[in-house]
Amino acid sequence: MTRDEWGNVKQRLLKTVGQNNYTTWIDPLVLGPLDSGIATVHVPTTFFGNYVSQNFADLILHEMKAFDGSLARLNFEVAEKASKPVTRQTDAIAASRPSAPKAASTYTAPLERRFSFDTFVVGKPNELAHAAARRVAEGGPVSFNPLFLYGGVGLGKTHLMHAIAQELQARKPELNVLYLSAEQFMYRFVQALRDRKMMDFKEIFRTVDVLMVDDVQFIAGKDSTQEEFFHTFNALVDQNKQIIISADRAPQDIKDLEDRVKSRLQCGLVVDLHPTDYELRLGILQTKVDTHRASYPELVMDDGILEFLAHRISTNVRVLEGALTRLFAFASLVGRKIDMELTQDCLADVLRASERKITVEEIQRKVSDHYNIRLSDMIGPKRLRSYARPRQVAMYLCKHMTSRSLPEIGRRFGGRDHTTVMHGVKRIEELKISDGQIAEDLELLRRALEA
Repeated sequence: MTRDEWGNVKQRLLKTVGQNNYTTWIDPLVLGPLDSGIATVHVPTTFFGNYVSQNFADLILHEMKAFDGSLARLNFEVAEKASKPVTRQTDAIAASRPSAPKAASTYTAPLERRFSFDTFVVGKPNELAHAAARRVAEGGPVSFNPLFLYGGVGLGKTHLMHAIAQELQARKPELNVLYLSAEQFMYRFVQALRDRKMMDFKEIFRTVDVLMVDDVQFIAGKDSTQEEFFHTFNALVDQNKQIIISADRAPQDIKDLEDRVKSRLQCGLVVDLHPTDYELRLGILQTKVDTHRASYPELVMDDGILEFLAHRISTNVRVLEGALTRLFAFASLVGRKIDMELTQDCLADVLRASERKITVEEIQRKVSDHYNIRLSDMIGPKRLRSYARPRQVAMYLCKHMTSRSLPEIGRRFGGRDHTTVMHGVKRIEELKISDGQIAEDLELLRRALEA
């Protein structure tokens, strides 16, 4: 086969496989010698040869036969390592995947040892995410791929990602586990483009056993990075390799993320780490306080302090843990026990920042949903008990959970007088003592509003 004929073969392949596949996988191929019906094709790396032989060999051979009908098979060979050819026969003998290069370990981000499964406090808001992470960390086959973890800041996504990586390294040291943030993936990709080392990049990322990408929302809007991530994702899934992804929101809610990437991310198990509830926050504090007491054995803490912190700092576990660390350090430095006065003085800025502004409208909606009545009926003129009692509960919560005055609250409840609000609040205070159901309703609603 002449050089011109080989050029024609490549041009026909361009029309068949498209520009992206052609540029990545076909254009770098160099035709070598033809002998006894075997055409040798030189490739840049062993990985490259394996990939082309598995995905394009039959197509290449078909196009070559149009010019030379005597060809029977292709032999993919790394130019610098002619003694180690990668062979693809027309009877579809699959080439074995080479072991991933050691350089992949240099791509892995450092793992935080304290982020283990042992230190992860499990509660209702995160129990499904924890169970799924545990299953993946066992290293065996799972029925979902990828595992997509999402939730707000400080809810435990990164903790679970680090825990999975460390558990896999301990259980299956032979596995090539690659963990990095989406920003690091993007940086490595851009660096490979700049240094013209895309084949090295592809070889590293497409030959791992487990790929873990944290905060994937950062690739949104980065078209080239999304393109490469998409192809990496597909290549690994095709090889039954596990992928674990985290983000701050669900795939469909990530703005500027391509639809095909969203679709891929949603094809496995998507798990939401819900905001922490009071019990989970208290459990986290109780776990952390044991650690701090080992460092500050002389400190005394009054009863109720952990409960106070779990109640007041409800938005972010990192802030909650940081507040406890600061509290122990401050008490040790000033030589005082940890009582309520010291806690409020030491954490004044944290407590102020953690105060979430709850609105009258939010309370009205929550109460209506809880009692399964329409909002218009609760704030309307009807005086049926099925509407009046939820109305009084909402008034009570507005009085205690917002800074609104009684006249303002009354106006939000259909223009009622402030004395009506006072009567409703007083009635609920009485029922809270005598009626266990009302007391339970108030607690559930309070937690839901503070979550």
